[in-house]
Formats: sequence, C-alpha cells, structure tokens
Amino acid sequence: MEIPTVKAYLALPLLILAQGEDRNPRNNPDTCPYCMADPTVMGPAGIVSHGGFEFGRTDTDGVDDLLASNDIRWIETAHFEIGFAGPPYRATGKEKKKIEAELVELAKVLPEVKPKTVQLDPWLRAHLFAVRAEQVWDRFLEVMQVDESVFPDGTKMWDGTGTYHGEGPYVGQKGKFELLILPGVGDLTTYLSDQYGLTTNMTNRWNNIERDSIVVTMHMMDGDLKKDIALHGHVAFNLAHNLLDGFEHYSYDTPIWIHEGLAHVFEREISPKYNSFDGGEGGVPVQSKKEDWDGEVRKMLKAKKAPRLASLMAIRTYSELTLEDHFAMYSMVKFLMEEYPDGFAELNKELHGRMDKTGFIDSQNLPEVHREAFKSIFGWTYLEFDEAWSNWALGIEPKKDDGDTGE
Repeated sequence: MEIPTVKAYLALPLLILAQGEDRNPRNNPDTCPYCMADPTVMGPAGIVSHGGFEFGRTDTDGVDDLLASNDIRWIETAHFEIGFAGPPYRATGKEKKKIEAELVELAKVLPEVKPKTVQLDPWLRAHLFAVRAEQVWDRFLEVMQVDESVFPDGTKMWDGTGTYHGEGPYVGQKGKFELLILPGVGDLTTYLSDQYGLTTNMTNRWNNIERDSIVVTMHMMDGDLKKDIALHGHVAFNLAHNLLDGFEHYSYDTPIWIHEGLAHVFEREISPKYNSFDGGEGGVPVQSKKEDWDGEVRKMLKAKKAPRLASLMAIRTYSELTLEDHFAMYSMVKFLMEEYPDGFAELNKELHGRMDKTGFIDSQNLPEVHREAFKSIFGWTYLEFDEAWSNWALGIEPKKDDGDTGE
C-alpha cells in the first residue's frame, strides 16, 4: 500500500487516526439496507462484493484512509469495481419516470428496493450505478458484436495461435474497469495527486498499467453532475471510452473520432440534454447546451462547413477538437452504428489488438490500416464516406441502380 502524502494526512481526522478499528464504519457493507452484504442476496443481484478489493494503486481500504471524510460505498460487479461517495438524491420532474423504471428492475433482485421512492440514499445510488455500468458493458459488447467468452482468462500469455483477443477477460484487460464518483473537486484532486501525481480538477481516465486496469474518476460538482441523469450519462460517456481503449487490450491509441463519437452516442442514448466533452490535459474542453445535435450537423452540412473524415483522422489530441468536430464525430459513428453495424464492429476489430508476424503488438501505420479497412469493409474512400454520411444526415435517399447500362 502506498504511503499517503502530507496532504492526505491532513485530511484524516485525528480521532480516526487514533483508532485501531474500522476507520469509516458509516460505509460498512453490513449497513447496506438492500443486500445486507448477504451473499445469497448479492449473488442474484450481480454483486460480487461490497469492498475489500484492489483499487487504483492501493485498495479500497487505502482509498478510505486517503479520503477518510467521505462515506464511500464500494460495490463490485462482474466487470466493474465502483466507489460511490455521493450524497442522497431526490428525483424530480422527468427523472422520476426514468428512475422508477430502473428501480422496478432492481427490485426484482433486491426486494428491499421500493420503486416508488423519490429519495435515493447513497447505498441505493451505488446499486443503481452498478447496474448502469453493467448496462454499458452489455451495450458495448452488442456494438462490437463480440461475446465475452472470446477473451482469455488472463492466467497465461497469448501463445501466438488463433486470434489475439487481449490479455484478460475484461474485453482484453486483466483487471476490472474502475469507477470512482466523488462529491467534490477537493476529493478528486487529493485522490489523483496521491495515486497518479496528477493536478487536474476534472474527470480523469487513467490506464493503471501495474494491474492492467483502466479507471475513471469524477466529482459531482463538475457542471451538471449533481443531477442524477447528467451523472448517469457522464459515467456512460467515460466507460465507453475506457471499454474501447481496453478492447483487445490497451496497447496503443486508436482514432479519436471513433472514441469521442462512440462516447457521445452512449451518453446521448441516456439523455441528449447533458453532454460531456473531452479536452486536453490542463485545458478547458469546448462546451455546449445544445440538445439537437442532428440538427446542428444538418446546418453544418448545408453550409458546407462540416468536418470531413480525412481531417478528423488527422487529429491527434482531444485539445484540438472543436464543437463542430464533436457534432460530426457523434453523427458519423451514429451513421455507421445504425446503417452498417456489422461493418462498424469489423472496423474496430481491425484497429484493435493488432499483432505482427512475430507475435508482438503492431501499432505501426495505423492511419493507413484505417484507410484500407474503410475500403475493404465498406467499399468507400474517405470522400465516398463523406458523401454517404452527408446524404444520410440530410435525409437524402441514396440513388438506386436501375440496371440501365446506358447501351
């Protein structure tokens, strides 16, 4: 376990430091009113544990020590390890219907859940985000058209035979995906500084190489994230990024336009009202309150100001992205997912988990691999893709071959 920094020690109440017993009894899993840490209840609900697992660069105990003023509800599912330290939440307005539908489903496996409740306590919110994370997992596998059984169990290295699918069972990663939701910016900066030496005050995604696990950390005072539906979408946005990074193992970076576009689609499937935007480290990402992104894309196309695939492929960092780029990336990915789902899945399989003839990771000439894959999978050059996407976004029906040879 890493030694907490001076800043972390200052955050620890002296009384807690003096005690040699449970340092944060308020998040004791036995106090969960929905599963009572009872394995016979947790199992059918898809809950592996309520803590006591590795997390970040230490474990749940280490994070509890570091952030001792927080009540972190730990919850582990088949594919995720989650820490939720948010406050109670009262569902209002249009959220009520959405959350009640989620609680109806949750009550099927956790009978103590009351679907009609509008006051969500932290334990209930932790269980909700566990379900939501697994829904992102299921949606990702659906989009990639892959069954998790194809991924190795992580106990041995790939021997060069068969198709390479990564290093472990979590879409190719050895470690489960991690999610930490904190109440305030101070909590986030303390955690990221101690664990990774980072100084950012915004949501951060990090590849924990030592455990082959990819983590996302966020705080609820960031923008609209105090609202449950906004936080739900933000979690989906970032988990989509991390799952795509980890797909057939995170050994190199793949095109930004697919990453950001897929994350936007996942978030907007939950709600188009709140949107997340990636930016460069230390920079401020673009922002927009616009909800009708399809309409914005049509405006760009009609004005002939829409980004093209070739220009998006040239982008190397998130700090380069404009608002127009975000709109286009979202729309392009949505186009492929809806109209060419098989091809979109195949494109991602071509780009991820590439091995050379000697059995080593092959990240060479990825832009050219991307270009060739577009031609072989879809039959398009980049200009032809731009035309097909533009016609789809504008609602123009493709021309049909009437069989006339012109003779």
